[in-house]
Amino acid sequence: MIPEIKYHFASDNCSGICPEAWQAMEKANVGYHPSYGADAITAEACETFRQFFETDCEVFFVFNGTAANSLSLATLCQSYHSVICSDVAHIETDECGAPEFFSNGSKLLTAKSSLGKLDPLDVERLITHRRDLHYPRPKALSITQSTELGTVYRPGEIAGLCSLAKQHGLHVHMDGARFFNALAGGTASPADITWRAGVDVLCCGGTKLGMAVTEAVVFFNHDLARDFEYRCKQAGQLCSKMRFISAQWLRILTDNVWQTHASRANGLARQLADGLGKLAGVQILYPVDANAVFARLPDPMKAQLKARGWQFYSFIGGGSRLVCSWATTEADVQSFIADAS
Repeated sequence: MIPEIKYHFASDNCSGICPEAWQAMEKANVGYHPSYGADAITAEACETFRQFFETDCEVFFVFNGTAANSLSLATLCQSYHSVICSDVAHIETDECGAPEFFSNGSKLLTAKSSLGKLDPLDVERLITHRRDLHYPRPKALSITQSTELGTVYRPGEIAGLCSLAKQHGLHVHMDGARFFNALAGGTASPADITWRAGVDVLCCGGTKLGMAVTEAVVFFNHDLARDFEYRCKQAGQLCSKMRFISAQWLRILTDNVWQTHASRANGLARQLADGLGKLAGVQILYPVDANAVFARLPDPMKAQLKARGWQFYSFIGGGSRLVCSWATTEADVQSFIADAS
């Protein structure tokens, strides 16, 4: 008998659309509206972002994280510049060269990291060790929140990195594919871990939170946002029926829907880590600050789980990555632990 294929923990991309986002799209599917973001729903969604971050920011909607990261970094850099990022950053390991492509050649310089977080000393080394004409001048620092290893930067850590970057004339980009999970995992406000700490532009993840085909690019520095809409258009990232994207954001940012889903996913990730950690031979590799668990599982256990239909990734950091989403249930967690036992 062929086992049921279970993608529950492979990625939060594998889950469906959360009911609130689905209902928001259905509500927007009535009547006729202006296209390309000129509609009232999009205007209201952008204003909701400004209230959420407690500042006057510029908001743009794109289809995916690769576009969000690549187009925003291309805005920060010229072709002869460089971007400093973690050695495990998604823009380095999983964007197929898109940041370099859209910036016409800006080079990525990788800094050492600990538990997924940038090492400030190594960041400073990369910024300062060469200043000659033959070297791509560092112009942006990219921070991932939560990190690729599931950890979360505290507000002071972000502020320290931003201060270092600004001392040397660098802009700061934040890859927030799982920003809401990071936010739900701490006590800081959205403003505290972004613009108040010194972040210039945030790529705010919607898809992994349960929305359909949407990420938001939030510029806290208005000057940097100039002409960004042209980049979106040129890259095929301007949605003609924008209301279906913006309606989801409007709903998710209202009544703390984002917090409900993110907090639940984070809590289930902790339950999963606690349960696996009790099993012989299992090592939880990193703190579970958000919704991802990285565990070193014995080979026989991995084979047993996959034989029973579970799908998950062997990932950077040397372990198996297990991700909880808005749709993960406590029963899913208990079933996985039982099948691993």
